[in-house]
Amino acid sequence: MGIESFFKNLFGSAKETATELADKAEASFEEAKVAATPYLEKAETFADEAMAKVKETAEPMLDKAETFVAETIDKVKETATPVIEKADVLAEQAKTVAAEYSEKASDALGKVVETVKEKAAVAIDKVESLKNDSDSEATTTLKNIENRLEEEAD
Repeated sequence: MGIESFFKNLFGSAKETATELADKAEASFEEAKVAATPYLEKAETFADEAMAKVKETAEPMLDKAETFVAETIDKVKETATPVIEKADVLAEQAKTVAAEYSEKASDALGKVVETVKEKAAVAIDKVESLKNDSDSEATTTLKNIENRLEEEAD
């Protein structure tokens, strides 16, 4: 019978010990959870404040970028309008000259039309260049804003 009681004591106490350890572990976990709650709340508050700060910082930059793009478009329109109007005027003048000088007008009209087309092409190239430059500047500005936002967020 000595062996039987030895095993009962051995396994009975192991079960008891395991239960006690599980209870202690659960209690420790609850204590850790309670202790960590203020830190989690602080981290959440910090994240919310950081996000608000990023939004606050980004808003003026986005407004500036929007204004810049709008101004660039206006500049392109201002630059292109006189060139287009001048081309229209030149075309009308060419028609008038053609009516007065029928044979010579045919040759002159062809030259004027070519010149107008060349000037219009140059004007269009300038407008496209201005547009591309403004797009490039706007893209660069937006990338800078993104970089600043990322730096602010970090």
